[in-house]
Amino acid sequence: MFKQLVITFAIVSLFAVFTVAQEQTETTTKEKKECAKGCCSGHKSHDKMTMAHVDADSTHSDHKHHQMKSTETEEVSIVREGEIDLVAIDVNEDGMVYQDMMDWNVISDEAGECPLCGMDLKEVSLEQAKANLEKNDYEVK
Repeated sequence: MFKQLVITFAIVSLFAVFTVAQEQTETTTKEKKECAKGCCSGHKSHDKMTMAHVDADSTHSDHKHHQMKSTETEEVSIVREGEIDLVAIDVNEDGMVYQDMMDWNVISDEAGECPLCGMDLKEVSLEQAKANLEKNDYEVK
């Protein structure tokens, strides 16, 4: 009888740990999506600052899922906000841009990596970038 009670307790405890871990993963994913859509547009100097995700239990004023990092070498952030003008981003006018496949509003005319998630940007046509943005509810000029 005692052995069955211990096994039952162990199973219930394991289930509880799994449930908490799953909830934290879902919360972090939701926060990243909100960030990618510009939830932190209230931060000052976005042209000289970029955001990097940190653990969900970290704190940063009222946006505890972000950490601001100064980027002196980068004058304009590739994290796009508001209405996105793909033609203006395509500085070399080759009809191609580099876009993050997770944070769709991270777009550059040069190869690089996403400042939000660290993924390499993928080269896509302007038409494909526009389709990706519209599919994910971003405004495109």
